[in-house]
Amino acid sequence: MSVIKPFKALRPQPEFAKQVASRPYDVLNSKEAKQEAEGNPYSFLYVTKSEISLSDNIDIHTQEVYDKAKQNLDSFIQRNILFQDNKACYYIYRLIMNGRSQTGLVVGSSINDYENGIIKKHEFTRPEKEQDRINHIKTTGAQTGNVFLAYRNNNTIDQIVEKWKNTKSPVYDFVAEDNIQHTVWVVNDDATIQQITDTFQNEIPCTYIADGHHRAASASKVRKEMGIKHTENGDYFLTTLFPSNQLEIMDYNRVVKDLNGLSVDEFIEKIKHNFEVSLTDKNVVKPSTLHEFGMYLDGKWYKLTAKKGTYSNDPIGVLDVTILSNLILDEILNIKDQRTDKRVDFVGGIRGLKELEKRVDSGEMKVAFSLYPVTINQLFDIADSNNVMPPKSTWFEPKLRDGLLTHLIY
Repeated sequence: MSVIKPFKALRPQPEFAKQVASRPYDVLNSKEAKQEAEGNPYSFLYVTKSEISLSDNIDIHTQEVYDKAKQNLDSFIQRNILFQDNKACYYIYRLIMNGRSQTGLVVGSSINDYENGIIKKHEFTRPEKEQDRINHIKTTGAQTGNVFLAYRNNNTIDQIVEKWKNTKSPVYDFVAEDNIQHTVWVVNDDATIQQITDTFQNEIPCTYIADGHHRAASASKVRKEMGIKHTENGDYFLTTLFPSNQLEIMDYNRVVKDLNGLSVDEFIEKIKHNFEVSLTDKNVVKPSTLHEFGMYLDGKWYKLTAKKGTYSNDPIGVLDVTILSNLILDEILNIKDQRTDKRVDFVGGIRGLKELEKRVDSGEMKVAFSLYPVTINQLFDIADSNNVMPPKSTWFEPKLRDGLLTHLIY
């Protein structure tokens, strides 16, 4: 069963909340982060992407960058931009995007649960990305990145959350520049806190990482590295738990630098072995069903449909990301490991399919593929079967903002 714990969040004074709140560190590169924080000295990007405070040519993985993150975080606290709650609480976090609402509980989740499989994974992690967050957590003493967890719906939790939202005033409620509304309530009533804790302990057998595999893995490894020096807070990591019926997964698309020495015609002929291929006159090809793909190549959009018998129906084999990985990226383009091969890159669905055209038309990439999104039930099936998806299979939107609720481990 799931072990969660209230915590004393480090959070912004209400008048600074909108300015502090920043997009997650891993959806922005350094240049984008610097542009986004420009003119806003309160942006939490100065903590999560602290290289923006330093010279443009700095190696973002040097200790100087992590030390700067600590310095900036301490400055925010000293200037009373951020403060820590006196009491351990749970927090309710609602996001509204394009009229669709989802509400989660911000809690400390047990690292023991993560290590024992109660918190289930569906992706492998990349060592260099883990090490970056390990260094960040150890230097700052803070888990600044929220791990997005999903769980199967529970009526008791739904009722507690809705009652609190309807009867209490939020501490933050603002619309960010991207038109996503962020609202946070503090759950500080002892009886309600205990009821939430007990319900997860008794009725929620497991939770699933939707987004944040590297943040979760890093929190676990920090605890191991610290050994007996770690504090009790280090036994938990910052998570937001969402009921599955409120979640929407977007497509996560691929772009590739070259055709592995093939001409365009040769490449298309090889694809035809396993796919029905048709040239379209559409502006973009957004797949409308499973096993349908869009391909942008040489200024043209194609529709690809996987032929029956070319893929298996097990939880992993049936995924479109698996079909694309096996039958095109691996078999034709010789991309064996998408986690490490620099010839392939990933484009979240929130950027739109025109971003795929842009990457190819610029000459940076040679071909792009649009995919049909993974479903939440597919994600659960894979995690339950102890399998993993190909990397970058799911893109969840809207994203939780960094800086609104931070978990201090010492």
